[in-house]
Amino acid sequence: MYKKLFLSLAIVSSLSLTSTLIAGESYKMDFDNESTCVVRKLKVYKEPKWVAKIELTNGKKLFFSSPKSMIEFYQIPGKWFDIGVKSEDDFKSVLVTDFDTLKPIDARGAFYVYGANVTSPAGDDLVPFSSYEAAKSFASKHNGKRVLAFNQIPDALIKLLNGKI
Repeated sequence: MYKKLFLSLAIVSSLSLTSTLIAGESYKMDFDNESTCVVRKLKVYKEPKWVAKIELTNGKKLFFSSPKSMIEFYQIPGKWFDIGVKSEDDFKSVLVTDFDTLKPIDARGAFYVYGANVTSPAGDDLVPFSSYEAAKSFASKHNGKRVLAFNQIPDALIKLLNGKI
């Protein structure tokens, strides 16, 4: 019985490690000195801890100066019709930079602190973390008002952060 349990745990552990390695390989913030934010037209290399990226299924890479700018594009890509995004199916990967580790993480699985006393190149912003615990800890140290999952961020919050409400 113990052998079966041990074998099962070993298989599950190796599968989760493999998926982590595969996922980690694809998460690269490969911007250069010419990479410009689609929304704000800022050079993203100047503030690498805030960079976000969307890679399209056609291979095109879109960079953003902050999570807020990326989410603004993600929620209403038609506003930038010249890029040619027709639906969410056009997004291959959506990444943000974890504020603690400075490593790229999946934006749709990240947690964001709203209302903190830390600003990005785009002004008031959402500070991304790979775990809820890290986001909660940051929020308590920096006057964060809420921790939100990606799917909890409404368009109205982005407008509020941009000063349009």
